[in-house]
Formats: sequence, C-alpha cells, structure tokens
Amino acid sequence: MDEVMADPIEKFINLYNQEFALDLKLEALHGKEIFEAVPQEHSHKVWEYINAEGFFRDLTVIPGSQDVIKALTEKYQVFIVSAGMEFRNSLIDKFDWLQDHFPFISWKNYVLCGDKSIIGADIMIDDRPKNLRTFSGERKLLFTSPHNVNLVEFERVSTWQEVAEKLL
Repeated sequence: MDEVMADPIEKFINLYNQEFALDLKLEALHGKEIFEAVPQEHSHKVWEYINAEGFFRDLTVIPGSQDVIKALTEKYQVFIVSAGMEFRNSLIDKFDWLQDHFPFISWKNYVLCGDKSIIGADIMIDDRPKNLRTFSGERKLLFTSPHNVNLVEFERVSTWQEVAEKLL
C-alpha cells in the first residue's frame, strides 16, 4: 500500500524540511532508505514521524492508482495488503484512507498483517523486495520507489499506467 498506492515519502520530506528548515529533495533518497538520506543525528525522526498518530491518514494518492485498481477489480479479485502491524498507529489511518480513496474495494479485501509471506495470491505488486522474495505467487511486480531503484531481480513497474499495460 505505502509507496505503491499512498506516498509516505512526500509527507516525510515535508515534515522533515519543516522541522529542520532544510531542503531535502526526493533525489537525495535515490537508492537509499529514508533514514540513510538524512544526517545520522536526524535518523530517529523517520521513526517518530511514521509512528505518530495520523501520519498515514492524509497521504497523497499515487497518481493513476485509483483508476487502474478500479479496472483491476473488474478483472481480478483484488486484496490490499499492508504490513500495517509494523506501525501500530497506522491501522486505523490506513483503513480510513482506503475507505476515502478506494471506496470500491470492500473492507473485507484489506489485509493488514505483519508478514506478507502469508499471502497466497497469483500476483503481488510491492515496493519491498523482501515481500516479493517470500511471495509464492506466479507474478511479482516491483513498484519503483527511491529505495529500490537499483534492484534488477524483479519485473519492474514505475507507474500505474505500466501496471495497466501488464495486467489489463
């Protein structure tokens, strides 16, 4: 969900720049995790921000995701899987965010878990290679995000239009 449908990176950058009066740019995250792109003395802020109540509630929708996922629901049984247990305050935020931005997906199709390896499906779209490595389905699509730009082991998609071209 995060970095595939919702954009937590934009929010992190905005919060970080606001707090430290800096000008961190998305390009600085190229090939890095967020906490690697900031000075070591600020890396704890990554965890403060994403563990704060409400952090996940107002994330920007990744462009194209709503239309393409709507079309995917007409062809496939779609489940939204998020490792929401990692950030306990994210559960309600993610549920409400999905209700607001993807009302055509039933809450019965939300899977908020701690480990995505439990998912038995045919296709997974994810930004995290660790999730794709443990996925036993037939098709693994790596959704481009700054931290994964240098990986080459998976079929890559960088936009929802590319997802549509591959799956619709």
